[in-house]
Amino acid sequence: MAQDGLSSSLSNSPPTHYSLKLESFSMLTEISVDTYESGEFGAGGYKWKLVVYPNGNTKKNVEDHISVYLKLAEANSLQIGSEVSVDFRLFLLDQNMGTYLVLHDANMNKMCLHGAMLQVGFDRVIPLKEFSVASNGYLIDDACVLGAEVFVLKERRAGKVECLSRNKSAFMKKHCWKIMSFSMLKSQFLQSEPFTAGGQTWKIMLYPRGNDDGKKSHVSVYLRLANPPEKLSPGSQLLTEYTLRIVDQLNGKHMSRKSDYAWFSALNTAWGWSRFIELGSFKMPNNGYLVKNTYCLVEAEVTVHGIAKALEPAKALEPAKA
Repeated sequence: MAQDGLSSSLSNSPPTHYSLKLESFSMLTEISVDTYESGEFGAGGYKWKLVVYPNGNTKKNVEDHISVYLKLAEANSLQIGSEVSVDFRLFLLDQNMGTYLVLHDANMNKMCLHGAMLQVGFDRVIPLKEFSVASNGYLIDDACVLGAEVFVLKERRAGKVECLSRNKSAFMKKHCWKIMSFSMLKSQFLQSEPFTAGGQTWKIMLYPRGNDDGKKSHVSVYLRLANPPEKLSPGSQLLTEYTLRIVDQLNGKHMSRKSDYAWFSALNTAWGWSRFIELGSFKMPNNGYLVKNTYCLVEAEVTVHGIAKALEPAKALEPAKA
């Protein structure tokens, strides 16, 4: 018979891989225990657990049913990008007849576990009312017996995977850069000494006579990743928020520009403004940006909020033997 996506049959043989006896099922339901996890058992080269929701999995809006799932016991055994397809069969002992009700997917679909979903199973195994009727044999003297068979059908690892993680300890790092003898500079651009923020090395770049559409009319200022190939793997990106500032050393009215969130990578190493401040305004003595036509102060405030890492491509695995 098939019902609610489940197909059932009867068997006289106990489950091949694991049996779980709950001797006081009412204790779980009466004290509203959300889940019960079994001990570990091995099958197909992996360690597994049974996860039982005695009152139904409320996270999936299940009520008045028992929910049961198969869970990978060792999360690290399956990396993000890897997949394991299994034939999972759940056993429920009829203690009156000595036979097992065997449940599996009605459409014979393979259940697929991967790094982002480490458990699969059945939301509605059996209604609690039907389960609790003694004549059905599933719950006798407040005890029941569940079992599991797990056959690994196929293992596969995806080619390219990206993982975005948040930097939980993100904080703003401030760096001050003093440029001397500004009026004598002949270089097209200047770079500050390197500084560290969010585990990465950065520099401030300044074009005294402008860059791109700010050339000859503006001072251009950028934040740049220093030596990204050494610190940042190919394909990875840094979610970064930053402020660049030229300090008004006379009046305290600084010229600041704050970014939206920007993604820095090995391909996009620098972000900033080509038209940061007009050259005329920058050189005006009363503005305090260039003191005595000699030196200026440039500041950067950098916060790295997260990193998107491109994980290494993995080779496909051979199908596992059951």
